[in-house]
Amino acid sequence: MRKLAWWLAVWVVGQAALAEEMFPRPGWHEAPNPLADEWAVKGGQLTVYAGPYPKSFNYYLDQNVFSAELFGQLYETLLTENPVTLELEPLLAARCTLGDDRKTFTFYLDPRARWSDGQPVTAEDVRWTFDAVMDPRHLTGPHKIGLGRFAPPEVLDERTIRFVANEVHWVNLLVLAGLQVLPKHAWAGQDFNLQNFEFPVVSGPYRLGVIKEGLYANLERRADWWAAGLPRFQHVANFATLRYRFFEEAENAFEAFKKGEIDLCPIYAAHRWANQTSGEKYDRNWIVKQEVVNLNPVGFQGIALNMRRPPLDDPRVRRALAHLFNREKMNATLMFNAYFLHKSYYETLYDDAHPCPNEEFHFDKERARALLAEAGWRADPTTGLLMKDGRPLRLQYLSRGGTDDKFIAIFQEDLKDVGISLSVDKKDWAAWAKDMDHYNYDMTWAAWSGGLYPDPESMWLSSEADRPAGQNITGYKNPAVDELIIAQRAEFDVQKRAGLVRQIDGLVTRDVPYILLWNLNYTRLLWWNKFGMPDAPLGKYGSERAAASYWWYDPDAVADLQHAQALGRALPPRPARSTYSDPEP
Repeated sequence: MRKLAWWLAVWVVGQAALAEEMFPRPGWHEAPNPLADEWAVKGGQLTVYAGPYPKSFNYYLDQNVFSAELFGQLYETLLTENPVTLELEPLLAARCTLGDDRKTFTFYLDPRARWSDGQPVTAEDVRWTFDAVMDPRHLTGPHKIGLGRFAPPEVLDERTIRFVANEVHWVNLLVLAGLQVLPKHAWAGQDFNLQNFEFPVVSGPYRLGVIKEGLYANLERRADWWAAGLPRFQHVANFATLRYRFFEEAENAFEAFKKGEIDLCPIYAAHRWANQTSGEKYDRNWIVKQEVVNLNPVGFQGIALNMRRPPLDDPRVRRALAHLFNREKMNATLMFNAYFLHKSYYETLYDDAHPCPNEEFHFDKERARALLAEAGWRADPTTGLLMKDGRPLRLQYLSRGGTDDKFIAIFQEDLKDVGISLSVDKKDWAAWAKDMDHYNYDMTWAAWSGGLYPDPESMWLSSEADRPAGQNITGYKNPAVDELIIAQRAEFDVQKRAGLVRQIDGLVTRDVPYILLWNLNYTRLLWWNKFGMPDAPLGKYGSERAAASYWWYDPDAVADLQHAQALGRALPPRPARSTYSDPEP
């Protein structure tokens, strides 16, 4: 099981009151990033596939993986984490002190921290950001959860700000450390909910460049980034330009990659990895095909079931649906048995010492029929449809693309066989996201990334079920789970807290808010062979998005690739699998 940052452990012993703690730890000093390569050079462009065009680039308004990546290149947090040890390190704040009540956090901003227009980053910026996120008029729902545990912060002077939490919670420091600070002088007076695609004043290593709506967005590296000279950042953020290409369908993105229009392409579909990644470009190593294994936390994906309305408010119906989704067949026939089947929402909390005891919903039509009968559904002898109180059992699946078609087609046939009608409502990404913000759906496919610090609150707490645009998209409510979520808040012992989350996981899995599907514990990557990279291509915990930080454009490799293509020659091979190991001390 992964260890969390060292500072979580220091709060464990005896739960005794502590003297004022400081982050970063006393004695910390600037040092090069242990995962970056000293031979990295600046310049060039990296073009990557970024999924469908989002409704906003503002991560506070649209909490998706891409917006998090882009916004994180523009706006910095108060503190950051060491990429190997996860110890907290300075960023906009030079340090933070924790009061002996474990609820008072004082941040001292780095006097060198500057916005891109030259103005200093101040405590007023931090306070304004807090107020903007917490403003009930602003559509920042998921971000209100963590910050909502704090009173409005007190500005002590230009570079000092104090937060006081209303309760002790293990996540409080992480929430504040991860606050992306916005420039008050550039944002104040604007309609926050409309700040989606224009951010002229930033603090991070990149600024927004050319944007072609629906096609691509460029980020341009800032020569005047205030932190560029610090040892930790000298060999990261190497590309002069990051270009994000948008496609509604992954198939179209893959076609663009094969033409050389995209440099780096993660492969999520097993059939594509197995059947469409061979030929001259691969045989001659012009395109590199590599599986990257590191400690990137495994999330989960599943068919979300909207429990807010019938018939999905009945757990027997949900359990029946789980028994009718033939994961075993799909994995074997459509995905080459490349995936493990989920038994948990928190896969990384289980290991040999803690095997997962959760029930696994194997394909079983007879069990499904029995559950449906128990719930009062009876077949109409004329139509074969299941009926209850004069209404047929009809469901609608909200689709946002074509990748799920083949799976849902199998599901439809098995549902039909037991008397359930499933229609498919296919929408583009923007329309799908709008429906999801208001929970206007019966069933849909949802994938969630894993976290280094499992926190069940936003997804499973009952009070989050009715928050618009929140993460509790299924409307899940369970008083027993609420009690465990509350209990884990003040538990600083990592192992004890993991035990509480495993209990939550067991209850949630039993209640079936999602039909759990499948996943991988490594990343499948394709890239054109023209880049330099460190020995650990994606770092210790990174996904494919870490390439934007650690890789670099290598002019010699570009020339070698062009020469090999012109002469039909092969380049030296790269390893088919890269496995992370900690650097030598």
